[in-house]
Amino acid sequence: MVQENTKQTVVSREAWLAARKDLLKQEKELTRARDRLNAARRNLPMVEMDKEYIFEGVDGKASLLDLFEGRRQLIIHHVMFDPNWEKACPGCTFHMHNLGHLPHLHEKNTTLAVVSRAPLSKLTAYKKEMGWTFPWYSSFDSDFNYDFHVTLDENITPIQINFRDKTEHENTVGKWDIWGTELPGVSVFLREDDRIFHTYTTYMRGLDILLFPLNYLDLTPLGRQ
Repeated sequence: MVQENTKQTVVSREAWLAARKDLLKQEKELTRARDRLNAARRNLPMVEMDKEYIFEGVDGKASLLDLFEGRRQLIIHHVMFDPNWEKACPGCTFHMHNLGHLPHLHEKNTTLAVVSRAPLSKLTAYKKEMGWTFPWYSSFDSDFNYDFHVTLDENITPIQINFRDKTEHENTVGKWDIWGTELPGVSVFLREDDRIFHTYTTYMRGLDILLFPLNYLDLTPLGRQ
């Protein structure tokens, strides 16, 4: 983690402008790099989904196709909520408080749904407590969380963390000492009639860009604090 700078130098307006222009060059470089990255993400190959998953929502059982709600694209936010917990994780709760106005996505033929492993009764109770209105589905008794590596249990499926297996992760990042627990993530799917394709998944820090309070705070001298 980068140490936040809280001791800015006080200078003249002219000196500030010169420093700001230097920073602007870096910002432009980052913007162009992000444009290239977004294009590369859109051009990723995709994998056809050949496994059936059944979720439970407020209207009953639902397939992955049902979660699209008839739209072309589906974004699933994997929220950490173990069946033994009474509440979702605080970080995921913070994220859900900042989801925004989903009809803006619907206008672009895209549906956003939230999926967690806790049973629907716990999801519904927590959703009511938080005052949320987004669609939230339970993947309880499904392989979905394990197949997308947002629930880690090597007794069910081999461990994979951010696309590294257990050995790769420990050799490059270090020991992950919470095997069997939940991870945050986002997965994206595309629909061609009744065929579904998995196009993208990201985890942990890959979700930072989706949190507008953090991105606003990145503009400030005290940063994320």
